[in-house]
Formats: sequence, structure tokens, C-alpha cells
Amino acid sequence: MKILALSFFLIAFNVTSFANDFDWGQNGHRATGQIAEDLLSPKAKKEIFKILQGKSLAMVSTYADEIKSDPRFREFGPWHYVNLPQGETRYNEETAAAGGDLLMAMRKCVEMLKDNNTSREDREFYLKMLVHFVGDLHQPLHAGRGEDKGGNDIQVRWFNEGSNLHRVWDSDMINSYQMSYTELADNQAYLSPKKRKELAQGNFEDWMYESKALALEIYASAEVGEKLGYRYMYDWFPVVREQLQKGGVRLAKVLNEIYK
Repeated sequence: MKILALSFFLIAFNVTSFANDFDWGQNGHRATGQIAEDLLSPKAKKEIFKILQGKSLAMVSTYADEIKSDPRFREFGPWHYVNLPQGETRYNEETAAAGGDLLMAMRKCVEMLKDNNTSREDREFYLKMLVHFVGDLHQPLHAGRGEDKGGNDIQVRWFNEGSNLHRVWDSDMINSYQMSYTELADNQAYLSPKKRKELAQGNFEDWMYESKALALEIYASAEVGEKLGYRYMYDWFPVVREQLQKGGVRLAKVLNEIYK
């Protein structure tokens, strides 16, 4: 019985540890996917339905995190973030990470999805990856500083639990809000067609600079070891919700352009 109890404990521990590694958290990615799906054109919706064999954007939005534990996909690890070298303010592919980065990843996904020679299996793979990466782009610390791993090395306390600044933004605030991804998606702020069009303007690089500017504000929002809680939620969770919505609006724009 002791061995059985220990086994259950280890399973629970591993599941919890794995869940903590999700970027934006599962609910965050799924909310972004749901928001995007609601804004797809009829043609894009039809094509995506065929490629994903009926699965929703919310369903596949966490795929790029789920494959992290598979050694066959190790090369895609650096694709989840983009960091400018210290002292540089503009993106330069010549000084970018050798293994690729988030900006390169999204461009590669679009390229593969637009290529008529891409196999059905690869279309599904790169579509799943794109859905996830556009979500990652709107978690500002995925465009944070490389030297602290996007805030992962900045230890803080979330209420009474140990955490780090990156995790607070990935999942702690979303989990504390205790809404499902459908509730998050359904209760987004109203956007007029004009405002939605304004949010969708720009490209991946423009949106990366926007996230990077927000990341600088987030770095200034907490001290190492600081206990964060209700006040931090009050100040910053509206920004989290806004980023989830932006990600959904912009993902829909990208997909509608691919499948026009």
C-alpha cells in the first residue's frame, strides 16, 4: 500500500510539474484559440476543419507544449520565445538565436501552410504550432530578457506559494481567476469592427516589439522575492485578458489571410 500511495504521489507531482511548464497556461492558449475561431472567415473555417480533422483551434492550441517531453521535437524548444541580444533594440536575423526563435517560427509556419507542396501531415503540424506560437507572442515575457529566461529566474511568491515572474504571467493569474477557457473567451471586452481591425494591423515583428515594450513594464512591476497577490491581480489581470484577446484577433487575421 505504501508503494501504491507513493506511486500516486509521484504521478500527481509529475502532472502538476508538467502543467506548470505550459506557456500562457492551457486555459490562456485555449481562450486565444477560441477567440480566433469565432472570427474565422467561412473559407478559413472550412479549410482548417479539414486540416485538423474536426478538432478546434482551442483543442490544438497546447500541442506545441505537449510535444516538449518528446525528444523527437527537441529542436523546436527555442521557437517559443524571442530575445534580442543585450543592448539591441531592433530584431536582426543575423544575431538571432542559432536554433531559431518565436519570430522565425511563426514565419516558417506560415510559409509551410502557404506552400502547395506541403503534405497534409505537415500542414496539420505547422497549423497547430502556429496557433500556439501566436499565443506565446502575446505573453509578453516570451519577448523578455534572455539573461533571466524571460522572468523564469526572477523568484517571487504568488500569495503564499513560491513562483517566478514568468509563471505568474503564464498561469498563476489565470488560474487564480478561476474561469474556464470558454468563459474567458466569451467574456472578453466588446470590440467594434473598427477597433478589431485596428488591433489586427501590423505583422509578427510589430507585435513582437509591442510585447517587448510591455515586458519592460512587467519587469518593473515586481521585485525579487516580493509577495504578489490581490493587488497585482487588480493591476495586471486586465492586461492579461487584453493580451489573450489580441492574440485571438491577430491569429484569426493570420489564418484568414492564409486561407483567403
